[in-house]
Order: sequence, then C-alpha cells, then structure tokens
Amino acid sequence: MPSSVYGKKQRGDTMEQLAIRYGDAFYENLVRGVTSVSPDILDMMEKAISREESPAAKGMMETLIKNATLAKERKKGVCQSPGIPCIYVRVGREMAGIDVVKITGKAVVQATQEGYLRPSIVHPLTRKNTGNNSGPGIPNFEIELEPELEYLETIVSFKGCGPELFNAFKTFTPESLGKNLEGFKRFVLEKVIDAGGKPCPPIGLGIGIGGQMDGAAALSRRAVSIRKWDDRNPDPEMDRMEQELLAKINQLGIGPGGVGGKTTALAVKIGMAYTHTAICPVAVNFHCWVGRRAGFRFYKDGRTEVIL
Repeated sequence: MPSSVYGKKQRGDTMEQLAIRYGDAFYENLVRGVTSVSPDILDMMEKAISREESPAAKGMMETLIKNATLAKERKKGVCQSPGIPCIYVRVGREMAGIDVVKITGKAVVQATQEGYLRPSIVHPLTRKNTGNNSGPGIPNFEIELEPELEYLETIVSFKGCGPELFNAFKTFTPESLGKNLEGFKRFVLEKVIDAGGKPCPPIGLGIGIGGQMDGAAALSRRAVSIRKWDDRNPDPEMDRMEQELLAKINQLGIGPGGVGGKTTALAVKIGMAYTHTAICPVAVNFHCWVGRRAGFRFYKDGRTEVIL
C-alpha cells in the first residue's frame, strides 16, 4: 500500500508537462533511495540485534544502523559504491507517452554530478569510465505494459557490485535437484559458505528458479530488489522454501560483517517461472545489507504516491 501521497493535482497537463513532473518525482525518489536504507530492512536489523548473543555481531549491526541514520540525516550516500541502477516499470496505456528510459537515465546522471552517486560505470573490456554513470545498458530496465493501469509505477533499485562477485548459476536436471530438493538446497548453502563475510552480510539472497539462464538471473535480481524483505511469498511452497533456507543460512555462523553470530542473512527471496521438462535453471543473487530502493506511482493528473 502507498505510504504517502505528495504533489498537487493538476488538470489538463500536456504529455510534455507530465513528463517534466514525472522527471522531478523520479529524481526526488532516486535521491531518497540512495541516501537511505529501506525501513523494512532497518526494522529487521533492529530485531536481529535483540536476538543476537554475540557482542561482536550486535556491535556490527548497531554500527551499520548508525551509518544509515547519518546518511539519511546528512543526505549522503549510504555506501561509497552505488552499484548498477535497475529500474522496474509498470505503465498503463494513457501514460505510455512518457519516455521513462530517457528521463530516468538523465536523472541518474544528474544525481552523479551532484555527488549522490559515485561514477562507477565503465566499458566492460577497456574499463574506460563514462564519468557520470551512463552508457549502453545503464540503467538496466524491466518494463511491463499493462494497458488498464491508471498510473506509471517506477521502482529503482541500487545493488552494490561487490556481492555480484559471488552470484552463481547452475542448470539442474530433474535428477540433480535431488530427493526433497537436497541438491538444490546444497547448491545455495555452498554458495553462501563460499562467499563468507565478503558480500557485506547480513545479506538478502535472491534466488531465481525456472525459465532459462537469462530468466532465472532476472528473477533472482527482481526478487531481492523490489520485494520488501519482511514480506512473505504468496506461493506457499516458495514461502516454505524461503523460510527453510533462511534458517539454514543463519545456522552457518558467518554473521554480520563475517564476525560470527546468528544473523548471516535477513531474507531469502525466491522468484519462480515454469521451465522445460528437461531442466531447472537456478540463479543465486547476493545483496548486501544496504537495501537502496525507492518506488512511486505517478498518475495522469500529476499525483504521486510513494510505495517503497
């Protein structure tokens, strides 16, 4: 549900005027997203502190929360590395005339020039830096056209790229999934063990199951990026799997920052799609504790609702 509403209602705006107002709203949400940690994640951190028995783990999470508080108060980036922006869009027929790709890309460049984002985007082979977080494929977009929607919904997620070093993919056969999915579960847990404290735990872990390689990877990113980390999966089977894997991961003893303790992960989020009878692709996607995301809905009368 929307958490707040802002923006004055304007009747008779042209599409060009609406595009300007949308750009202003997106920029405001972008800055909010990169200078704060999502409230659901901070709340989970507070609860994890109360459950922790390790003084080192408690101290680590208290320091992380203090860092997030200072960043929000001073309107500074929570982390020195913004990662790669991924923008998820749902748009109705009447709002399809707004050039979301152009507008949001300009906003990312502006936020970089104003110091909210470190310029980290480079050519993949030459390593030449564009200097403003722009370039082919940046930001990354997933756009869904839903003709009957009366608004344009936009969620921007920044996921740091240190954790990307530990992402993994495997195409299982039905046999290799194992009895009671033990092969699948072992794969996930082994990747968390291999990563240790390097992805800046407590982590959020996105898992994509199904489709083909590209689909599983996209599902894993989406699941950990736009779902609230304290929500529950509406699919009962996937929900049980999320809770089981979260419990097993938190028994590994890696802990926040790798200092030990019971809080290696705050959440496991699974995205699922049907696949071919011969395969089961699985992607594992690490997200550090810095959950930077912001979402809003923009209506044709100029109203804006914050949803994340």
